Amino acid sequence: MERSLRNVLVVSLGFLLLFTAYGGLQSLQSSLYSEEGLGVTTLSTLYGGVLLSSMFLPPLLIQKLGCKWTIVVSMCCYVAFSLGNFYASWYTLIPTSILLGLGAAPLWSAQCTYITIMGNTHAEEAGKIGRDVVNQYFGIFFLMLQLSGVWGNLISSLVFGQLPTKEAIPEEQLLFCGASDCLLDIKSTNSTRNPSQELIYTLLGIYTGSGVLAVLLIAVFLQPVKDVQQKNEEKRPSFWFTVLSTFRLLKDRRLCLLVLLPMYSGFEQAFLAGDYTRSYTTCALGIQFVGYVMICFSAINSLCSVFYGKISQYTGRIPLYTLGAVTHLCCIITLLLWKPHPSQLAVFFILPGLWGTADAVWQTQNSALYGVLFEKNKEAAFANYRLWEALGFVIAFGYGTVLCVNVKLYILLLILVLTMVAYGIVEYMEFKNSNRPQATEQTKPAEEGETRTEM
Repeated sequence: MERSLRNVLVVSLGFLLLFTAYGGLQSLQSSLYSEEGLGVTTLSTLYGGVLLSSMFLPPLLIQKLGCKWTIVVSMCCYVAFSLGNFYASWYTLIPTSILLGLGAAPLWSAQCTYITIMGNTHAEEAGKIGRDVVNQYFGIFFLMLQLSGVWGNLISSLVFGQLPTKEAIPEEQLLFCGASDCLLDIKSTNSTRNPSQELIYTLLGIYTGSGVLAVLLIAVFLQPVKDVQQKNEEKRPSFWFTVLSTFRLLKDRRLCLLVLLPMYSGFEQAFLAGDYTRSYTTCALGIQFVGYVMICFSAINSLCSVFYGKISQYTGRIPLYTLGAVTHLCCIITLLLWKPHPSQLAVFFILPGLWGTADAVWQTQNSALYGVLFEKNKEAAFANYRLWEALGFVIAFGYGTVLCVNVKLYILLLILVLTMVAYGIVEYMEFKNSNRPQATEQTKPAEEGETRTEM
């Protein structure tokens, strides 16, 4: 096996182990620590850290430590969060969530840089096209990463499936599930179905062990790429220039309209992880079903992501965005009207499956759209994307402790409508620019040249 592919597999397996732990734990935060909104506040704080670190930390750490050790240090931040859950309180979860958030952006930046370097290095040695090898390596990585959502949630379901008593949920408690769930009702709806401390410790022990194994795997088996990386870093502008270029790109009207796309992505993912798991699944079925429900979401999301990637070259992005918007619109209306009940077991799985069908559109098409429209400023464009998505998470988790679920659904519905209107305006602008008369193109060659390149 060639050296580059071996290193990519090591990185991929490390992320599989790490996010098996983190993904499963994230899905359970709002259900395990519902009192006083600790779980939701933890997630909001976490993504606040991501928002902050994405603006300046990655270039600093990668330049000082290199890709390999940036990954190792950042992974340790995730392990610290798992350890903080052993003694869950405001004094342990909030600091460790901030630490995880600060480590998240450097982790992903280092991973992207490392795999890109490996792909280009192998392409140069083998006489292949760098872009093709890099895409192949990223395909391997994301295939492994997507499996983490299945494994992490399966572990939590198997562990919490050992709950000694599974009493029937009183009908009066079911009245407060779903869209009717408000902050005042959290204790009454969830108090009788919390797993024992022993089961929680068992799950956290598995997750922490998985995270530690990921750190050791990267530290021992991953080969550094210092020489190549240092050359690349010398050619790159200062990180302050990169930070400023992120906000400078907001002068483009198209980007100002498109910030709603990543923000909505953050809102809808936060709703599923923070509200659907607690107010629908845990409330009506019990916490032992959260993992199984999220497995359905992860599996459908993964399959659709691969499918959309293949058919987008034939359909274009507009039909896919329409599919995603209509699917989420139907899901939101259903969640507003539906009264969750254990007798309707299939619905609890169908809804996250449909949610994953639409989420796959945002995950695959948003990145492609930003890359096409802002081809000459990709780094700043993707920095904006991460920034606004993190902001969506922060706001959604932030108001999660003070608003009823039905209000959150109405907010989500409003943001979806505004997002699609703004997206439609951008598509109209691009269509109008691409069909301008030749005479007009000749009068403004510089401006139109940029437009044609972006399309």
